Amino acid sequence: MAPTSLELSTLGHRIRHQRVSKGLTLDELGELVGVAGSQLSLIENGKREPKLSLLQAIATATGVEVTDLLSTEPPNRRAALEIELERAQASSTFRQLGVPAVRVTKGIPDETIESILGLHRELQRREREAIATPEEARRANTELRLRMRERDNYLGEIEQLAEKQLKAAGHVSGALTHRTVGIMAEQLGFELLYVNDLPHSARSVTDLEHGRIYLPPASIPGGHGLRSMALQAMAHRLLGHQPPTDYADFLEQRLEINYFAACALMPEAASVAYLTQAKRDRNLAVEDFRDTFGVTHEAAAMRMTNLLTTHLGIRLHFLRADGSGAISRVYENDDLPVPHDVTGSIEGQILCRRFLARSAFEEHNRTTEHYQYTDTPAGTFWCSTQTGSTADGEFSITVGVPFDDAKWFRGRETHKRAVSTCPDESCCRRPPSELTQRWQGKAWPSARVHMQMFSPLPRGAFPGVDDNEVYAFLDRHAKG
Repeated sequence: MAPTSLELSTLGHRIRHQRVSKGLTLDELGELVGVAGSQLSLIENGKREPKLSLLQAIATATGVEVTDLLSTEPPNRRAALEIELERAQASSTFRQLGVPAVRVTKGIPDETIESILGLHRELQRREREAIATPEEARRANTELRLRMRERDNYLGEIEQLAEKQLKAAGHVSGALTHRTVGIMAEQLGFELLYVNDLPHSARSVTDLEHGRIYLPPASIPGGHGLRSMALQAMAHRLLGHQPPTDYADFLEQRLEINYFAACALMPEAASVAYLTQAKRDRNLAVEDFRDTFGVTHEAAAMRMTNLLTTHLGIRLHFLRADGSGAISRVYENDDLPVPHDVTGSIEGQILCRRFLARSAFEEHNRTTEHYQYTDTPAGTFWCSTQTGSTADGEFSITVGVPFDDAKWFRGRETHKRAVSTCPDESCCRRPPSELTQRWQGKAWPSARVHMQMFSPLPRGAFPGVDDNEVYAFLDRHAKG
């Protein structure tokens, strides 16, 4: 097997070390072993592999064994530094930067090489951190969720900004129209365009040079999707966002643009007035709030988490779960006992089978909300759940409150009740003893593996976005 460049480099350093320790120049050693000094220079620099006969001659001339020359250990600290730097500069991580490699000469001090290596080690550390995106994202998301919990999920400065933009666009009341969203874009110097070739990794693309916001044509029929994506794109400009410095910054920006879109679609003043009256009538309901402002059930449910605690003193929880009961989105400030891992992350955890957010999938009527009281170790909670489906599968949207606040909501009269003792395994994690006895050791299920668990985010200025696709897209449309 041919030696690697690293092995040749180490060999070259060991030959140079032995030559110098004997006080020989390249030409003098070359004369002793029968080759030109220039040929020895190529070998010492790891550029050429010597024949075994030449290695034996060099070993004899320098008074060492061939095995000494073939050792994989660098001969001294300086050689170790040079070899490590050579390895670092040959890595794909460094080459992707497009930065010229440093050529090491005798005149470069060890301290300088160590400083350069320090930069390479930090580059490698950041690369490993980026590859570990799932863990990094979970930690960052947990920290952001806890910060928002402390603020009752309310961002007053963004509420004020949205109200200001709506007023400037002439919006007075009722559901936000597509025309008004277009006016808001125009006031910021943008035109909304719908294209078929939007990069698959981007929800929208904003051309800052030509003042265009590109959206997918699937949004054209209208509704929440079109307005929300346009509003989110505008929010980046209104909130003064810069390319995110890390995943935590990216998640915070995503939260802020979603929050702005929600504020515009369901303005604070009008929403609070509506919810206040509904509370007086003891008739709070996600579906009515949804229909009043013409948004999705999920958007209305999440917007209630922004407003109910701050304005009406109601603590609550929100859950989005998939058909298997895995949590994909969560907010709670009412101490609902939800599963979490050792980092405190909730997303991806499996809900108790007794929770309505999971059991609602078993209901035959999927066209309306379902209600339930659930007794838990932290107390009794009332909740309302609506199920739905997308191309990615089933999902449920749940809003719930502690027992004492159920009196404000429609559906409080429900007689459906469940008991959850999770995280106690006897609640729903452990199969019944008769099933265990019947099937233990006689079954072997094959787990479904989600490929995204192996996939880091694409490199680039924006996490999750393929810059090459985006820039090529913008170039096509700018020329068009």
